[in-house]
Amino acid sequence: MESITGSVNIVFTLMTISKVLLACCANVFLLEAISREAPGSANLITFTQFLCVAIQGFLSHLYHGRPRLIPLSEYAKLVILFFFVSTGNNYALNFNISVPLHVIFKSGSLLANLVLGILILRRRYSFSKYFAVILITIGIILCTIASYDPSVGSSKGENDQRHFHTWILGLTILTVVLFTSAFMGIFQEKLYAKYGRHHEEVLFFCHLLPLPGFLLLWPDLVQQVKIFSQSPSISLFFPQNQVPRLFIYLFLNSMTQLICVSSVFKLTSQHTSLTVTLVITLRKFFSLMISTIYFGSLLTFNHWLGIVLVFSGTLLFTEIHKQLSRPTLKDSSKKLR
Repeated sequence: MESITGSVNIVFTLMTISKVLLACCANVFLLEAISREAPGSANLITFTQFLCVAIQGFLSHLYHGRPRLIPLSEYAKLVILFFFVSTGNNYALNFNISVPLHVIFKSGSLLANLVLGILILRRRYSFSKYFAVILITIGIILCTIASYDPSVGSSKGENDQRHFHTWILGLTILTVVLFTSAFMGIFQEKLYAKYGRHHEEVLFFCHLLPLPGFLLLWPDLVQQVKIFSQSPSISLFFPQNQVPRLFIYLFLNSMTQLICVSSVFKLTSQHTSLTVTLVITLRKFFSLMISTIYFGSLLTFNHWLGIVLVFSGTLLFTEIHKQLSRPTLKDSSKKLR
């Protein structure tokens, strides 16, 4: 009976991981498509993502009539962290940060999570996991170097020094967000340990409560809506139904974000923050490869070396070699005879 329950849990976990990989990769792809056509639209993208997830969560809670199980005081701390991480990640795109660099730089969260796990949770990991994290991090750095385009985000009149300073500011924002995100993952882990694993409730309140904060960004949101409305139109269902292309991208981006973030929160409620960070890191790596191939960048030697290091580190981290070497139930029964 225990083996059947374990198999079912593995199937559901694999389904959740698949949703994370597919939806989140599609989300990043749409994010790059939008940012290439409308630079500086980070705030509008973040707002629509939050609004979409909050509406879905509200309808779900209203339908099921679920009471709140975690105190608002705890949500206040989590919401501040989540709002900062979400807006900071997208806002960094306004500082000459290309999407491939943006995606892969955030993958350093695996290392940040490992460091904070040791310092805050006093955890100790096996040497193989440390080595796996190092391999993955080096692979991601190689892909970053191979994918980065220094001309991204620079205007014709912008000199190299000013472009470099803007780029450094963008990297600084990403670094601060990186460790804040890792800290948030650990905070969620402690929250679940204290109040139980209610990932749907956490997802809802983390997207609902920050919405008033976007009022501070209202002028920028209005400006971006005007820019989006001027994009080329696409026919939907009927020729006379013309919708600006960027609004369609924005809607699809919000839908994939809903699937992505709900799957990530569900995974967080079932596994440790380090395991969740590993899955997210792999998602970011796949997003980089899709972006590099689709948008015309060639796969260099550094790309392929990075691929080998990332996948080698992933297999080492999951210790799949130990699982394959374990005797099966059938083999064990033969030995007992």
